[in-house]
Amino acid sequence: MSVARNTLVQSSLTLASRVLGMVRDILLVARIGAGPIGDAWATAQQLPNLFRRVFAEGAFASAFVPTYARTLEVEGAEAARVVAQEAMRVLFAATAGLTILAQVFMPWVLLLIHGGQADDAVHYNLAVFLTRITMPYLTFMALGALLSGVLNSSERFILSAGVPTILNLCLIPAAFVSTDPVLTAKAASIAYLVAGVLQAGALWWGVSRQKVHLSLIGWPRLTPAVRKVMLLALPGTIAASGTQINIIVSQSLASFEVGAKSWLYAADRLYQLPLGLVGVAVGIAILPRLSRAARALDDDSSRATMDEGIGLAMALTLPAAAALMLAPVFLIDAFFVRGAFLADDAFQSGSALFHFAWGVPAFVLIKVLAPAYFAREDTKTPMRYALVSVFINTVLGAGLFFWMKALGQQGFVGLAIATSIAAWVNVALLWATLIRRDWYRPGPRLASGLVRAMLATGIMSVVVWLMMRNLEPIKAHLYDSKALTAVAIVLAGGVTYALAAIITGAVRISDIRRTMRR
Repeated sequence: MSVARNTLVQSSLTLASRVLGMVRDILLVARIGAGPIGDAWATAQQLPNLFRRVFAEGAFASAFVPTYARTLEVEGAEAARVVAQEAMRVLFAATAGLTILAQVFMPWVLLLIHGGQADDAVHYNLAVFLTRITMPYLTFMALGALLSGVLNSSERFILSAGVPTILNLCLIPAAFVSTDPVLTAKAASIAYLVAGVLQAGALWWGVSRQKVHLSLIGWPRLTPAVRKVMLLALPGTIAASGTQINIIVSQSLASFEVGAKSWLYAADRLYQLPLGLVGVAVGIAILPRLSRAARALDDDSSRATMDEGIGLAMALTLPAAAALMLAPVFLIDAFFVRGAFLADDAFQSGSALFHFAWGVPAFVLIKVLAPAYFAREDTKTPMRYALVSVFINTVLGAGLFFWMKALGQQGFVGLAIATSIAAWVNVALLWATLIRRDWYRPGPRLASGLVRAMLATGIMSVVVWLMMRNLEPIKAHLYDSKALTAVAIVLAGGVTYALAAIITGAVRISDIRRTMRR
């Protein structure tokens, strides 16, 4: 299957999950609102969201796939099964042990990510209680990551892309349990735990359908093969998770400003859409092909795959980033302002969303560039660059946060600025090293495609800007509904970009036909 078709499969299922995720977040944010309870709920989601994005969205799998795929190709299915089983047992033991320790020391663990509100005993203890409920999600996502890696190695993407929907299907009913924000947050935390069990179970079933029979029964053993997997997986997971670690750092600093975590959470829901739909999907789709090309020393195939992946990612990401920059407050207002989440909350959240938006292309490029290293079993280089990114984000974010607060402004906006700058630094380091090592050099077709995509994005931006200048007349024709107006503007922007992309040649009809035939 082509990169485009694999990406289409991954993105289509991810889109369904993200649409349900938007419904979930709209309902829960309306019930819980922004403030100390909303901040406690956002804190309870920090660790599960980190692990979900690290594990379920391909970071761990990106490090595991090359080793598993090589064993499968060279030594056969049984040897690959043994490697997967032994690695799974070690991973399960490690994450279960970490979860137990976290349960015991949670009041002190949260000082690192929610310390700014430690003086508010009632709401801080609520955050501790909620996070204790959600923490076991780590173990189930770790199992899910390994099982997804087994499926992806055989280019079976449908189930691994579809299981995140289970989380949303579990969380949506929690919004209707009670009108009390505290009870709603507790119900949603329990739903997280239930979803983890169901997601791991679904992936286990999928692997069994591929005639790969694994068992957790037995002592974990650090065999040479498992050591190799873990030595690759640990730095690889850190490398592919730099953006998510930066988000954790930003959220931790935001705890010093009541309501800021809730505002950042709402912004996160929107700018993560292109990252999940495009960046993660393309990264997962190209990794098996890059791994095969690396083993075969096929530089031409590797470069062509990278060109196709980067071109496709940017063609789909640039218009999304532009739209988020043009209408950040309006989009937050249209989708989230209801119930306990107020218009002023939308203004604050939109201020952060604008600065996250110009970092979106970088967030996506990291997901596309890192597999070029993973395919060659080099997970340490991108890990080092991810840690540089974390350092820049921490220092710059803290500096901007407290400097802006000293000026009487909202400091959390500085956290969004620092996160985007850190991501672009990470991209620059990854790209420069690929060129220096002669692992990848962009072809002329990619350069031409990027220029055409930017031109098409410019045309779309003009249309969106004009519609934003005429919001009231548009809204009057749509039953005075902000949500319908937002949907209309998004659809109009999408159609405009599609037509502009075809006219400028950023997307070719022949390429679409060839992909569909494949």
